[in-house]
Amino acid sequence: MSETTVSKVRPIKVVVLSDKMNKSRVGVQERLVQHAEFGKYIRRRTKFMFHDEKNETNVGDVVLIKPSRPLSARKRFALHKIVKKTEA
Repeated sequence: MSETTVSKVRPIKVVVLSDKMNKSRVGVQERLVQHAEFGKYIRRRTKFMFHDEKNETNVGDVVLIKPSRPLSARKRFALHKIVKKTEA
């Protein structure tokens, strides 16, 4: 009785930071975190390297990425969907 399990992983929304590599992109996710002692909001950034098979994203595009199998030493995500393209 083997059932196929559907992965319920949420896509991560990132902004493309670098498109210098072939089929690879670097995206950044920014979030606000409240400081524990002072209560002031601090901006935190996380950088993700993701795979873009068709080289269709450029710097500034807003995209959704999903986890995938390891594609290289640092690349663990793949392009899922382009949300917003920048105007060139």
